[in-house]
Amino acid sequence: MFITKKALPRRTILRGLGASLALPFLDGMVPAFAAATKPRTRLGLVYVPHGAIMENWTPSTEGAQFELSPILQPLAPFRDRLLVLTGLDNRPALALQGEPAGGHGRIGAAFLTGVHAKPTEGADFRAGISIDQIAAAHLGEETELASLELGLESTDLAGACDVGFSCAYVNTICWRSPTTPLPMENNPRAVFERLFGDADNLSRSTRLARIRRDRSILDSVTQKVADLERGLGSPDRGKLDEYLEAIRDSERRIQRAEAQSARELPAADAPSGSIPAVFEEYGRLMFDLQVLAYQADLTRVITFMIAKELSGRTYPEIGVPDPHHPLSHHQNDPQKLEKLTRVNILHLKLFAYYLDRLRSIPDGDGSLLDHMLLLYGSGMGNSNLHDPRNLPILLLGGPGQIAGGRHIRFPKETQLTNLYMTVLDKIGVPVERIGDSTGSVAHLSDL
Repeated sequence: MFITKKALPRRTILRGLGASLALPFLDGMVPAFAAATKPRTRLGLVYVPHGAIMENWTPSTEGAQFELSPILQPLAPFRDRLLVLTGLDNRPALALQGEPAGGHGRIGAAFLTGVHAKPTEGADFRAGISIDQIAAAHLGEETELASLELGLESTDLAGACDVGFSCAYVNTICWRSPTTPLPMENNPRAVFERLFGDADNLSRSTRLARIRRDRSILDSVTQKVADLERGLGSPDRGKLDEYLEAIRDSERRIQRAEAQSARELPAADAPSGSIPAVFEEYGRLMFDLQVLAYQADLTRVITFMIAKELSGRTYPEIGVPDPHHPLSHHQNDPQKLEKLTRVNILHLKLFAYYLDRLRSIPDGDGSLLDHMLLLYGSGMGNSNLHDPRNLPILLLGGPGQIAGGRHIRFPKETQLTNLYMTVLDKIGVPVERIGDSTGSVAHLSDL
């Protein structure tokens, strides 16, 4: 790290026409002879619906000598950081006697809360506080945004989606309070504007004026960036240039998606029509926006739904034209199992792209990936039975947080929320209980 005699303020913001550009961590933000900056702790949660084909997911052996299963092969470059966790149960998602048959509402609502959802198709829904919001209340004290809730599908919280369950239970997994579900933003333009729109100048007329003149957010801060770079050392100029190019690339991709859309942009604060048609392109763009949010320290907690419960998305690009949810009721049909395995692999390829991006971004004495915990998983195991036990769960973290490169099988009936207790403890978030938790889990840091 290059230590300077002068230090830029850590929260340096460059403002332009409807734009507010936070900077990544630069060496020039560390004053001479100052103690090393404490790494920022981050939490990322990635959700996929409809479980996994567990016989193709679960490694055949436990411990450090395990071999990656067919579904987990995309994560081979990250094997040394990876914990494959099996045997965990999402028991609050089980149906109680006399409850409606729909299982997806219970599954999504319980995944991050550990609370059994109240069956209702109305507005009187009730679940629990999700762990992302518990973490955000603590880690969000120093960031502009306490948390981000993102997804790749619709965000409507009203109406009924599952038999006996409100859409609020299906279209989000994030709950600020037992009665306050948080919508998952699925529009890249809206996410981009939330990250880089000027909080002091968010008027619709200002932002649309910039867009009509075909000006990038970066164009409006060009001179300020040039002035800043003159005072930076060579390593910092390189970091800043890479960061700015990543922002510009994301904006170009959003603009390209908008241009390809046949729909006119409605008169709204966040122009829509910006969702790429190709699933993998869409997912990568949304993951790149998350990387930028972490890089600029705009937030330290992000929850991302690659798809939601009851998802009807098709995947023709991998030879799966069948809607995901009907396909998940596979009845052990070999052809359906093979297609679902392909979907599981596609989702993990997308996740591997995210991990690679996080690993490539310098952050303090390591990378973004070194300074965070990431959990990937689903609220059910066997989708054919809506069974919320023996879940497919992955955990990745930086050095000192977990000892990766292992498959851990937990004792039968171990609560998923016990894992959450341990995860929150490792990122310095104090909590006495989460949902149905009874304690914490061991062995995550064993060497």
